[in-house]
Amino acid sequence: MTRAQREGLVLDTAARLFYARGVHEVGMDELVQATGLGKATVYRLYPSKDDLVAAYLARLAGSILAAIDAEIIRHHRDPAAALLAILDAIETDLRRPGFRGCAFNNASIEYDDPAHPARAQARGYREALRGRLTGLATRLDQADGPALGGQLAVLVDGAYTSAAHLGPDGPAADGLGLARHLIRERS
Repeated sequence: MTRAQREGLVLDTAARLFYARGVHEVGMDELVQATGLGKATVYRLYPSKDDLVAAYLARLAGSILAAIDAEIIRHHRDPAAALLAILDAIETDLRRPGFRGCAFNNASIEYDDPAHPARAQARGYREALRGRLTGLATRLDQADGPALGGQLAVLVDGAYTSAAHLGPDGPAADGLGLARHLIRERS
């Protein structure tokens, strides 16, 4: 296996285990065993669990933000359509089998230190998401775009939290409906 393949295997395994059970619940010995790689191999790639958690969240953020960027490019002439496509993707995510909330929230709340890599990655992801939403919202409505972007960001966060506890058809659906209404109202 190449280094990239080993990294991918470790990160895929970490993503599956961390999301299903929580970062603190999964020990490094269990993770190493689940990869089928040697302990030394895994620790050469990720010298500590904190390094692994940061890499897992960074890769997830990159994947999500790349999908959002693809929607922005696909709907480059229509910011409302891009925002609505992003909300549709979020709704689909809330309905996927095994959904247990936002991976960034789930991982970051396990650490009280704001400087911990999990908290830093979660904060960076949230800032990037809000930036993209605000950029699209500002293209839609120059005067009210920054406020609209913040409103959409909090509605998305709320939908993820609510869906984790109450399912995707309760307040999460209402929040996404409100987000769609705010977008359509300005388009």
